[in-house]
Amino acid sequence: MKIEILRFKALHARVVIFPLIALLLGASHLYADSVVTRERTVTKIAEGIYVIRHPDAPDTFPQGNTTVIIGEREVLVVDSCYLPSSAREDIAQIRQWTNKPVRYLVNTHWHYDHTMGNGVYAEAFPGLAIVAQIETRRQSVGYNPGWFARFPSRAEIFKQRLESGKDANGRALSETEKREFAKAIAGIEPVQAEFKALVDRAPNLTFDSEMNVELGNREVQIKHLGRGNTTGDAILYLPKEKILIAGDLLDHPVPYLGGGYPSELVRTLQQMARFDAQTFVPGHGEVLQGAAGRAYLSEVTEFVQTVTASVSRQVYLIGNGPRNLEAVREAVKKEVDVNSWRQKFAGDDEDNRALFDGFSFPGLLTAAYAEVWGR
Repeated sequence: MKIEILRFKALHARVVIFPLIALLLGASHLYADSVVTRERTVTKIAEGIYVIRHPDAPDTFPQGNTTVIIGEREVLVVDSCYLPSSAREDIAQIRQWTNKPVRYLVNTHWHYDHTMGNGVYAEAFPGLAIVAQIETRRQSVGYNPGWFARFPSRAEIFKQRLESGKDANGRALSETEKREFAKAIAGIEPVQAEFKALVDRAPNLTFDSEMNVELGNREVQIKHLGRGNTTGDAILYLPKEKILIAGDLLDHPVPYLGGGYPSELVRTLQQMARFDAQTFVPGHGEVLQGAAGRAYLSEVTEFVQTVTASVSRQVYLIGNGPRNLEAVREAVKKEVDVNSWRQKFAGDDEDNRALFDGFSFPGLLTAAYAEVWGR
């Protein structure tokens, strides 16, 4: 079920139309983490800096991580997650940590699971600056109205899948997948009820390449290193604490690679690797420390580079255009050691493997193919 949702994210990360991806459920990797998040957890990564992981929403939509950075004068929050109720819970937690105001809310990119709580923060902290790269604001303003308009129809689509017993490609659903669809259908109503009362807030302070914020003895650098997951991805770096907050440019334990700009993502990840970071906060998943974080970043970069290079070679051999997509896809599967990469990211966890097979690998391959159509 989560695959259908993540596919929706990917389609809007870049206008790339690719076949409906099967279904996803949830996940763990060598790093003992999972793509399914069932409980809210808080990790203190430095004095006055916390990362909040949120449980998946009732409709199975994953919620992005939220990072809270407390300075001597004011507070900066990174990403407001998906459910307004989760954002309110985070705000209550912040008020337990400090009586300083949240002055800045940074959206690392426009996806709903990182931005739907914006309105809750704006209501709680008058005068709040919602910060984003220029393209992220443009996409938030453009896409959000359509999301609210389409949301009620998702229940009917999921019911049709469940009644037919087949996914969007006509493949028979497993019993586990049927249970996931039933769970998502049941969860749509409470999520929709939250959205009915939501006052959507787009970013109101934008930057192009970089912006620095001083919170009071705590510097936060906000940078756009290049396109990758979306056109407007932002990362945050705290030089004194050596913390890098990556948004969905880096997710763990299985990277979210269902769309975007793969060849440019390689360069953006390489730029990230140049920072002297000791702590990596992904858009989804557990915080990564030291050598483990650098190794994972390198692993994701190599994977994307390997697949994009293979796609490029096969397009030269086979040709481009929509008619050759499937032929290129099959050729890349034979050339790339997919089993090895699946094991690296997903291990033996059923949910992680489902995400890799149903979303990350096929989405990466198709997005890479779309990039080279016009050359």
